[in-house]
Amino acid sequence: MSADKLYIWCLVGICVALGHVSTIQATAAPHNVHATTTTPTPKPDHEVIQDLLHELHYMKQSVSELTRQVMLQQTFVEERIRSDGSSGLKQIRNNNNGDHTYQTDAESGGGVANIHEHSSNIRTIGMGELNVVMNGVEFRTRHNDYRLAMPASHPGYNAQVDIPFPEVPPAVLSKATVPEQVEEMKLWFKAFNAQDHSVRDYRPYFRAVLCYMEGGWTTNTQKLEEPFFSDRHFIDASSWFDLQDKVRFASYSGGKSNLENFAYLPTTIMNVVNGTPEYAQWNYRIICHPLKNDLPKAALEIIDDLSPRMRRNLPMSRFSESRLARYRLRREVPRAVQRYVSKPYGWGILDELMYEIPGKDNYGTTVTDDALGQTVYHVKNASLPLNTAHYQRLYHVIEKDAMGNRVVHRGFSDPNLFAAQTSDHKIAGLTIQNCNHAHPPVCTFVTQRFTWAIPLEIIYMTPLLRWNPYNLTHVDINGGREVQSIIHTSTGAQRNGNLDPAHAYNGTFNKLYYRTPAELFADGRAVDHSNADTAKGVVGVLDPQGNVRKVVASGTRIILPNIEGVGQIRTRYPIMPFHSDGQQTRKELDALKDMVMNMAKYGPLFETEPTTLSLANQTYNNQPHLLKVAPTSRDPPGYHDHEINIVQSDLNELKQGQTIRAILTSVDNGHQHSVDVSMDSHGHFVMASCDGMAHCWDGHSNQLTLEY
Repeated sequence: MSADKLYIWCLVGICVALGHVSTIQATAAPHNVHATTTTPTPKPDHEVIQDLLHELHYMKQSVSELTRQVMLQQTFVEERIRSDGSSGLKQIRNNNNGDHTYQTDAESGGGVANIHEHSSNIRTIGMGELNVVMNGVEFRTRHNDYRLAMPASHPGYNAQVDIPFPEVPPAVLSKATVPEQVEEMKLWFKAFNAQDHSVRDYRPYFRAVLCYMEGGWTTNTQKLEEPFFSDRHFIDASSWFDLQDKVRFASYSGGKSNLENFAYLPTTIMNVVNGTPEYAQWNYRIICHPLKNDLPKAALEIIDDLSPRMRRNLPMSRFSESRLARYRLRREVPRAVQRYVSKPYGWGILDELMYEIPGKDNYGTTVTDDALGQTVYHVKNASLPLNTAHYQRLYHVIEKDAMGNRVVHRGFSDPNLFAAQTSDHKIAGLTIQNCNHAHPPVCTFVTQRFTWAIPLEIIYMTPLLRWNPYNLTHVDINGGREVQSIIHTSTGAQRNGNLDPAHAYNGTFNKLYYRTPAELFADGRAVDHSNADTAKGVVGVLDPQGNVRKVVASGTRIILPNIEGVGQIRTRYPIMPFHSDGQQTRKELDALKDMVMNMAKYGPLFETEPTTLSLANQTYNNQPHLLKVAPTSRDPPGYHDHEINIVQSDLNELKQGQTIRAILTSVDNGHQHSVDVSMDSHGHFVMASCDGMAHCWDGHSNQLTLEY
């Protein structure tokens, strides 16, 4: 029933009641006939109705205004959170106290974002509870443990399919015996670890996926909706209302769901229509996208998060081998990592990869955006409208803004926020009225629906997910009679994976996924083990002939155990941003951390040179650099170029506007030049003179290129 109809029926009921009251007042006689007091004459019914109409109109208007103010208060809270930091991970559940603040859990505990292993499950990726901020919305997840699944290629809200596992290299399968397959498989892992595809092209068999967290305001405020499927966890509530009460109670008491199946997912007023509030429910999911192309590991750079390093007293060499390590995607794949220079950028690798990922409309959808008066275009191609059905954080407009910019970042100051537009009405939308500058103006109403996302981790799927050299029987389900035959004997006795026929598992299923020969690893146990891990070490599984095979878990691991001749190999690279990335204090501390941790590089930035820098500066100042003279094809002497060797102290003087004189070039085509080198007003290195002349006699350009 609409609000207006409800008001009318209320009026009818009140008027009927008042009519009876008036009749009673009119017919009742006073007990004291001599009394001089007179009863006030009742108002006519039409005046009573008019007064009630005015009163109800006032109440309706007041409720509408108060509801709108509540809605604006939520906007105020979100704006405050947006200005306090960026979209990203804010906190995990703390399990420690410490004498120092960094000894308590912040964004990491046993691992960053509390990642752990369920490698005994075929598709489960271990990740604990998280407190996250996304576009100003702060929420807390349940224990996540998400799956290797991807959005579907057909329409359907939250429709998803399993990601296909990579194939096993034919060179492995062609080996006649399992030991031979194991030795060949080691060579493929060695090629992947070294990123050398010259002999064994590992790239089709070691496929990268980008897993991300997606959130949005949904119109489903009645029936509780699981954010995504997990083999191990679910939201433990019968309705959104029930969940809210349980979360409030747990927060009030400081307790927790022992199975970690509560989630704080806020509700908001999205719109007020004719005095009636329209509610929206926040929900999220974690899902993955298989990358279209190979992602070289050189694109990933480790982040020096000092707090977890200090907490466990880990040098960087050991930190990179732990679950605490976090990474970032560089702006581009460097040709040589040691020569990569970090600097501000616009569109980078992460933008390219996130742009492959669709929003709620799934793969194969194209949507454009011109809601705010200008069509948004791709940053790398100003003539190509941006497909806003895929996740992006930058767009290009034709007309400059008030600051003279054409490239716009999503969000006011949030570098980590990716947005995707959707047409799905299960996502709550907002409507805006746009009017042009004509006389009279022409106005239109535009409604848009958005979801947001942040990247979580890069996972390299390996051939171990599919490899089954012992041809062990596998049941692609989690329960039922078939599973019982795997974990119980014919007499009902429990099988536990021991290395004898009576106790070895009789095959595998989705939650008991042991198929990798134990001989592949020096030790099948998890690296940097966590209490949340579920896989055993080496277990026994019966093959179809009844032989006990020694195998280890074949699911996704964070770091693979040591492979002889190869070492340990990381396959999960957490890349989630932090909420604190957007805080000014964090930016200052990160800058100071870089200076302190690499004094030789940043020594010139210190106001007073630390005494420990004297020797380091000597080494730093002698660091070699190479300037390249542009080639010339003038004949004589023929096509050639030259190189100019300088050191860091020379480079510093050039950047300070000084000229380095009489530097000899390399000898090429039987000659060399004596040049003066300086830096022009555009920051380019140039030859101020060549052999005492304005230009070299053999036609070299005066422009120089700094190679390294």
